[in-house]
Amino acid sequence: MHGTVPPATKKRSRKSFWLKQLHTWHWMSSAISLIGLLLFAITGFTLNHAADIEAAPKSIERATQLPPQLLAQVKPDDKPDSKQPFPAPVAKFIESKLPMKADGIAEWSADEIYLALPRPGGDGWISIDRETGTVTSESTSRGWIAYLNDLHKGRNAGGAWKLFIDIFVFACIVFTLTGLVLLWMHSKHRKSTWPIVALGLIIPALIAIFLIH
Repeated sequence: MHGTVPPATKKRSRKSFWLKQLHTWHWMSSAISLIGLLLFAITGFTLNHAADIEAAPKSIERATQLPPQLLAQVKPDDKPDSKQPFPAPVAKFIESKLPMKADGIAEWSADEIYLALPRPGGDGWISIDRETGTVTSESTSRGWIAYLNDLHKGRNAGGAWKLFIDIFVFACIVFTLTGLVLLWMHSKHRKSTWPIVALGLIIPALIAIFLIH
C-alpha cells in the first residue's frame, strides 16, 4: 500500500504548478503587449518633448464640380440645419474625383455642406457649395511622429484601434500582475526586490507631490 504524500511535498508540488502557470501567463502577455509597449514608450517620449520636435504640416487643396444631376440633390431648401451624410451618389462622385473618403456625418447649413475628416497625424475636410456645386477639399499631414502620437492618444483612430488598445491594456495588466506575483514568490532569495518595487512607487509619488504644481 502506498504511503500518503508528505505535506511538504504537496506544498512544493502546488508551488511548482502555480509557478509554471504564472510563467506561462507572464510570457504570453509579454509577447502580446511587447510591440505595443515599445510603441507607447517611444511615443510617450515624443509626446513629452512635443515642443522640441518640430513638425512641418503639409496641406493639399483640391477642387471639383458636381454635375447638374448631382447638384440637384444638394440644392438649398427650406429645411433647418442638420447633420447627415452626403447623398450616396454625391459621395461616390467626390471619391472618384478626389483621393479622399467622403463618408461620415456632414454638417448641412443653408449654403454649404461641410464634412470634417480628422485622422491620426493629420486633418482634412470637404465642402460643397450648395448653390454652385463647387466641391473644395483640403488634406493636411503632420508627419509620422504626429501619426504615432495620435495613435498613442487614440485620437481619431477608429473603433478597430480602440479595440486593440482595450486588448493591449488587458495584456499589460496580466503582464504586470503575474510579474508582481513572481517577484513575491522569488523575493525570499532576492532581498532587494521590495525596496526596488517601493522606489518605483515612491519616486513618482514624491515628484507628483513636491515638484508638480
